[in-house]
Amino acid sequence: MRILGPVDLTLTERRIAVVGANGSGKSTLARLLNGLTLPAAGQVLVDGLDTARDGHAVRRSVGFLFTDPDAQIVMPTPVEDVALSLRRIGVPAAERDARAREVLARVGLAERADLPVRALSGGQRQLLALAAVLATEPDILVCDEPTTLLDLRWRRVITDLIAGLPQQVVLVTHDLEAAATADRVLVVDDGRIVADGAPEPTLATYRELMSPAPSDRTRPDAPTLP
Repeated sequence: MRILGPVDLTLTERRIAVVGANGSGKSTLARLLNGLTLPAAGQVLVDGLDTARDGHAVRRSVGFLFTDPDAQIVMPTPVEDVALSLRRIGVPAAERDARAREVLARVGLAERADLPVRALSGGQRQLLALAAVLATEPDILVCDEPTTLLDLRWRRVITDLIAGLPQQVVLVTHDLEAAATADRVLVVDDGRIVADGAPEPTLATYRELMSPAPSDRTRPDAPTLP
């Protein structure tokens, strides 16, 4: 069964948004970028590194932020969780606590560093997940619908924080306002890239693609407004 492809892309822009319906293949595309998913054919190269052969080096270069922060938070407190990320990249034990607190301060979690993770709100847990990724100093950050589970306030906080990062960012999103700020937008539909370009015309194509077909608007069982 084909989930995605064929795809032939070179991604060089600083901010790239990926949009598409649920099940279109956009999350699979995101996972290909850091080797969480490997291609069945062809290859994915990140700065010359093959995700299939050089997976460890690729994941060191490409950070990944999941939709659900609980999928990547593993330690009982924020400071311990970020310290674990620092351990993975070889930071000496004596330096981890202070470094972890510095990273948490940068995302606004300094005062919650020692709280139980379960005491954090959903938005704060997503900040923690982001902090743990940023602690490893990746060159590229792939975000797979990072605001989908958040309310409007936290959606803005996370979106603004990601927008200000120095890394190249590939953002998979249903938030068309966030996508409109990207340098380039990809539209994924039924496992194919069906539009690729500047935000305004590409998002217009996506909106048209997502519009109900005329037959859907007029079918007998279609809902109608009073």
